[in-house]
Amino acid sequence: MTLPLIEKYRASRFSEIKGQDMAVHEIKTFFSNFPRKKALILNGPVGTGKTSMTIALANEYNLELFELNASDLRNRLKLDEILKPASTQQSLFNKGKIILIDEADGITASDKGGLPELLVLISKSSFPIIITSNDIWQRKFSLLRQKCQIVNLKELKEPILTDIIIEILKKENKQLKKETITLISKNAKGDVRSALNDLQTAISLGEDVLLSEFSEREKQISIFETLKKLFQNPLTSETFEVFNNTNMELDEIALWVEENIPAEYSGEALAKAYESLSKSDIFKGRIYRQQYWRFLVYQNFFLSFGISSSSKTKSQKFTQYKPPSRILKIWLSNQKNAKKKSIVAKYAQISHMSKKKAMKESFFLPLIIDKHTEDKLDLDEKEREYLMEKRGAIIVSNGLNMYRSE
Repeated sequence: MTLPLIEKYRASRFSEIKGQDMAVHEIKTFFSNFPRKKALILNGPVGTGKTSMTIALANEYNLELFELNASDLRNRLKLDEILKPASTQQSLFNKGKIILIDEADGITASDKGGLPELLVLISKSSFPIIITSNDIWQRKFSLLRQKCQIVNLKELKEPILTDIIIEILKKENKQLKKETITLISKNAKGDVRSALNDLQTAISLGEDVLLSEFSEREKQISIFETLKKLFQNPLTSETFEVFNNTNMELDEIALWVEENIPAEYSGEALAKAYESLSKSDIFKGRIYRQQYWRFLVYQNFFLSFGISSSSKTKSQKFTQYKPPSRILKIWLSNQKNAKKKSIVAKYAQISHMSKKKAMKESFFLPLIIDKHTEDKLDLDEKEREYLMEKRGAIIVSNGLNMYRSE
């Protein structure tokens, strides 16, 4: 199995880490001065090389790396069971040791949680502890910051990301358009992990697929901002125009709103929001049935002003809005129907019958069409898989019916 580019080209030496020279210098200084400070915090955005830098440190000094994910250490008992032995016991191979606690943002700060215990373990540790975090400046980490040396990693600049991409393309013996490479660097926004994932998509699936994905991301960023305004901004005359700058059709916006209402509203506000969504859908139905396009103003009104007015108190919390699950279900259904229609059209042509009549007989097609007929119909791989799946379903169904009759 081919390794993802992000793992295949993960930096394993300090010389391979790009654009973080100051951070590399500070981590070397921390290690040479240990135990003046027993723990180091690598703080910075996702994809800036925090974990890779720790791996490079272990390799440079021939140290054993003991790695933990902070999300698995959410309570005192777990920390005591796992981290305490690691921080005090000698390595099996009599080597030095580094303890890496990844994603410290997941550690709870409550009295029964992991942060107070982590502070105790840092003071007792016989080995350097390296902690990675996306935002160590949260209030709950104030005591932890005092115990640790902090190294801030910066987002990588676009020219550095471009150089990394070009270097990997050479090693992979692949080529991309200059415009695509520039676009990958720009869209990564300083995140090398994101850049390599996009590069993987471009190499594996093609540049057109990647460009389409970029377009979809822009739409999603736009809808995320729109939903935040809809659910969290005070009700004003501008609320009615909240969807104007979104490059989505109103019907698609409605699916996003429907999916995310429960994330923002509860109780009476939730009921009112769904009532407004229902009224919006009623006007949508009238528009489609009667072609009364002037009703769009009512569909938009209930979807924007109606839903926003459902709650008088506006929350300013961060909400991770989700894409609508119905879109995926509809897409999967359309994909299956497309295969079915394609097979029916080919069958109708060689059978000299209308597509309408062939569609009526479509239930029997998986049983009628054999290997020889598949070749004659010139079915592609996906169409053959569809027929095979349908044959299996029919056989299972008949088997169950026979079992019940007995």
